[in-house]
Amino acid sequence: MHPKALLEACSELVRLTLKFDHPADAIVSRFFRDHRGLGPRERATMAETVYTVLRKKQLFDHLAPSGSGPKERRMAILGFYGPDDFLRSALTDQEKNWLDACQKVDPKDLMERHRHNLPEWLVQPLKDQLGAEFWPLVESFNQGAGLDLRVNDFKAKRADVQKSLAALGIKAVPTPYSPWGLRIAGKPALNKTEAFMRGEFEVQDEGSQLLAMLLDAKRSEMVVDFCAGAGGKTLAIGAAMRSTGRLYAFDTSAGRLDSFKPRQARSGLSNVHPAAIAHERDDRVKRLSGKIDRVLVDAPCTGMGTLRRNPDLKWRQSLEGVAEMAAKQTAILQSASKMLKSGGRLVYATCSVLPQENEDIAKAFSEANPDFVALPVGQVLTELKVENAATLCAGGEDGQAYLRLWPHRHATDGFFAAVWQKK
Repeated sequence: MHPKALLEACSELVRLTLKFDHPADAIVSRFFRDHRGLGPRERATMAETVYTVLRKKQLFDHLAPSGSGPKERRMAILGFYGPDDFLRSALTDQEKNWLDACQKVDPKDLMERHRHNLPEWLVQPLKDQLGAEFWPLVESFNQGAGLDLRVNDFKAKRADVQKSLAALGIKAVPTPYSPWGLRIAGKPALNKTEAFMRGEFEVQDEGSQLLAMLLDAKRSEMVVDFCAGAGGKTLAIGAAMRSTGRLYAFDTSAGRLDSFKPRQARSGLSNVHPAAIAHERDDRVKRLSGKIDRVLVDAPCTGMGTLRRNPDLKWRQSLEGVAEMAAKQTAILQSASKMLKSGGRLVYATCSVLPQENEDIAKAFSEANPDFVALPVGQVLTELKVENAATLCAGGEDGQAYLRLWPHRHATDGFFAAVWQKK
């Protein structure tokens, strides 16, 4: 595609995305469906340009007024993902001079808000938790996410999948914590590989794999993944159960569960039973009261731990939204806990880094439910033979109370988890 045409397409996609009517990934996907003539290289350039604009929106908002032309074009120029000479061949002389001036700006001379590119309501909670590590976290959010795979050990061994990918020129290294994980550099096309089509692996962040591990589901048990979504953790749990017992995958979105069906078919698991529920008090949930061995509540959340891959979320959320989410999380956790039998395990998790959605919810649940005993997550991970388990945890007198994953420390999304056992 000619540079001018590609820049115009980037500008239009930036314009649509910055309306924040829908999630950025949905807008990008829709745009590509409507413009099927775009090749892989053009799509990559456009998508990365949009995500760069979203990651650095406050900085670009600061620089854009000094330029000319439509704002979305100026934002697209600042965030353009591609060779500089290719971009400049699409610019007017005035735009080139403006871009030169922008590129000469020393980050040290910028206001803090133009360096961290985060909404103000999010900044202080992160600084309170991280102190000097706030800036390394900011850097990790702006670098984008890597690519992790979970080997389906019901069908294959990690070393064998690693070898089959190497034969295709795809370098994969074992993840440091999950025994199922492989980490890949770049973004190779994996869904056409024979190993993927045989169901030997799924794309899944290592942090998400650790959540499934914490449940420690056993053969022949009755287990519930309460907010299953597209089913990534469900499949990991089902494989750990060796396709025995009964694993319910509940979600309020029938559409998400429908998208799970081809993944389940590839996995070879026969113990998974997806079911759409209306809400956390659904009759399906009530009928299982006191009958379940293990329940995972990977609760709906603000997603503030996933800003590497979903940078639009920080502009689409607010403090009011956090409070509404916390109320929903409290209700879901309370209802889900009623399904557990005596001795059963409950895991509450989010992909958020905000205490309001994490420690605050866990502490309130413990206080309201004395029949549930909190288990130190560090101890649980150590028993599961996870290396350096203590470095994955925070909270409590010994710093081992909860799982607390951070992108800049662990190269995962930001995750939280708490674990209880019912008396």
